Amino acid sequence: MSLFDEATLRKLEQLTLVADRVRVGVMKGDRRSRKRGSSVEFADYRNYVQGDDLRRLDWNIYARLERPFIKLLEEEEDLAVHLLLDCSGSMAWPPDDPETHKLSYGLRLAGALGHIGLSGGDLVQVVLLQGDSSRRWGPFRGRQNSLRLFQFLESATAAGPTNLNLTLRQYAQRARRPGLIFILSDLFSPDGYQDGLNALQSRGYEVGLIHILSPDEVAPEAGGDLKLVDVETGRQTEISLDQATLALYRERLQSWQTEIAAHCRRRQIHYIPVVTDLAWDKLILQTIRAAGVVK
Repeated sequence: MSLFDEATLRKLEQLTLVADRVRVGVMKGDRRSRKRGSSVEFADYRNYVQGDDLRRLDWNIYARLERPFIKLLEEEEDLAVHLLLDCSGSMAWPPDDPETHKLSYGLRLAGALGHIGLSGGDLVQVVLLQGDSSRRWGPFRGRQNSLRLFQFLESATAAGPTNLNLTLRQYAQRARRPGLIFILSDLFSPDGYQDGLNALQSRGYEVGLIHILSPDEVAPEAGGDLKLVDVETGRQTEISLDQATLALYRERLQSWQTEIAAHCRRRQIHYIPVVTDLAWDKLILQTIRAAGVVK
């Protein structure tokens, strides 16, 4: 799977990730501010991180202390960006339609957001959430790392269950550098998601929740007597789908998403519901832009 062509990458490089509510004190650093009138006067030092521009290394400090430090300039911002992609079994849907496949959609979205961050000098980390065997990439900084990010994402598969509450709480507890965090998931987690989001916020993260559903999950076209099989647990349920049942399903789905949106609004979380028949680039350029985390 090839995630992007060169024209798309150039378009993404014109964008910037924005965090308005990240805890004070974690944003000074290496990303060039796009604010008018920004200064290039020396301000401070920070430790070197893989991917930093070696031209910013202070070789005199290195010669004295034998430790690499990067020179910071006034009005420069360094944002830590965390991308957590749900790779549970329910994300491998629909199995026979690559155009609306939830995991494929999430991978492209994670790749796009990651490339925007890397191109802007942000410190980017990506985690594939899959049960107890989550896989990590980063943190890295710099556009030169985008290819490795795409290769990492292309290796992803979806299988098994993911306990979002537990996984997000554990991630929050291990936090060394809170920042802007995106969770990309269908939210099909029996134990819920709210406690995990709250834990991330309590550690200083600004949270974006991208809720990914496929068209046939939003508006099922099936009917008649069916046996439904949970792709994560294997549990089976027999059901008769008629127009009344489908109407009730749509009503409960709407109620569920309204509840999520209300929780996120109370907690100042960016809630972005998306159906995978929406072009992912339109999602970034319009929907996520309107949420204020991309400009």
